[in-house]
Amino acid sequence: MTQPSTSTAQDQPSYDWPTLIDELNRRLHLRATPIGMKWFTSVEEMEAIPRLRRPKDIHTADQLVAQAARLNWTVGLTAKDLVGSQCSAVLGLAPQDEEWRCGKTMAGVWFETEQDSAAHQQAMDVVPYGRYQALAVSPLVSGRLNPPDICLIYATPAQMILLINGLQWTGYRKMQWGSVGESACADSWGRAKLTGEPSVSIPCYAERRYGGVLEDELLMAIPPHYLPKALDGLARLAKNGLSYPIPQYGIQSDARAGLGFSYKDAK
Repeated sequence: MTQPSTSTAQDQPSYDWPTLIDELNRRLHLRATPIGMKWFTSVEEMEAIPRLRRPKDIHTADQLVAQAARLNWTVGLTAKDLVGSQCSAVLGLAPQDEEWRCGKTMAGVWFETEQDSAAHQQAMDVVPYGRYQALAVSPLVSGRLNPPDICLIYATPAQMILLINGLQWTGYRKMQWGSVGESACADSWGRAKLTGEPSVSIPCYAERRYGGVLEDELLMAIPPHYLPKALDGLARLAKNGLSYPIPQYGIQSDARAGLGFSYKDAK
């Protein structure tokens, strides 16, 4: 498996994205394009990305992420491109000020009271405000964000559990996530950027309505250095007969023959 190499120019790891994504798709048969997300301290730095598209209309962040994952575009954005402050604040492009923390616009819509709405806002994992001015999303295979801060992988539950299993092949640890409900981008983009750890979310209503996320898709946001580890794990699991697609064995069949392929002592 191709491992990241050190880039002396930027002192950051560099990745062979075509090889990594080809292997990821070979193992999991993903439907959506795996994409990267990268934050920038200046708009000028973001706009220097080759073949960058800039929004002509006002969007949700979900829509712009979807343009990368569903249309294979490279898109740059600032807070001015986004409707309202909810998306911008999660991404650290707008302040998480008192008005935002109260979340009054969501009270009576997603939550019964303003207290419930404020509790939701404070429960979200968000990128701290003040450092970044812009953001870009792009298909990983393009290499235009090499490396991105985080990678976004949309997958069905069956694909996702195998991806998690791949991460757990070596150095096992229990992986735990939460759900804030609406604004689930905080559970994926926000949490992965904030913690530097893989994070799986159940995409929310807005991600599905505006971001084109399919009904049977989950989302993993993952720092790029975890991908080679996950792919190595998937390869080892496949040697044990544990690969995607997961064939249905039959709910009334004798399980010993199926289990015997992977477990020597299945009786």
